Amino acid sequence: MSHKHNNNPFKKDAEPEVNKAEQPADAEQKDEEKASESQETTETNKLQEEYDKLNQQYIRLAADFDNYRKRQEQERESLLKYGAENALKKMTEILDNFERGEKALENVEDCQKVKDSFNLVHKQVLETLHKLGLEEIEAEGKEFDPNFHDAVMQTPTNEHPEHTIINVLQKGYKMGDKVLRPSLVNVATAE
Repeated sequence: MSHKHNNNPFKKDAEPEVNKAEQPADAEQKDEEKASESQETTETNKLQEEYDKLNQQYIRLAADFDNYRKRQEQERESLLKYGAENALKKMTEILDNFERGEKALENVEDCQKVKDSFNLVHKQVLETLHKLGLEEIEAEGKEFDPNFHDAVMQTPTNEHPEHTIINVLQKGYKMGDKVLRPSLVNVATAE
C-alpha cells in the first residue's frame, strides 16, 4: 500500500477544491446584482423626478389658491365699500331736485311751514346719505382738480386767481376716495 503523502511543509493541508463550474455562476450572480442595482437606481431616479414634478405642481397650486383667496378678499372688500354706489348715484338726483325746489321756494313768504318741512326732509336725506358714505366734493373757491371737477365754463377775470373755481353749477359727490359724480364748475382764467 502506498500512500502518497505530501511532505511539503509549505503546502497547506487539504485546500478545498474550487469547482470551476461554480465560478461563472458567481460572476453571473454579481452581474445580475449590478443590473438589479442599476435598475433600482433608475427606478429611484424616476420616482424622485416624479416626486419633484408633483411637488412643484403642488407649490404652484398652493400659490394659485393663495392668490385666488386674496383676490376674493379684495373683491369682497370692494363690494362692501362700493356696494351702495348705484343707490347713491340715484340719490344724488333726488338731492338736485330738493335743491331746485328750495330755490323755487325762496321768494314765497307765506309758506314758511312748507319751507321748514322741505328743509327738514332735505337735511334728513343728506344725513342718511352721509351715513351711507356720500360726501360732497368741495369746489367753490378751491383750485380746479380734473379728478373731482368738470369745467363746463371758463370766465376770464382778475378778481380770482387763475384755475380757481368761481361758481359751482352742479355739486359733485364721492364715496370714500371714489368720485360718483364730478362737480360741474365755472373756472377763472386770466384775462
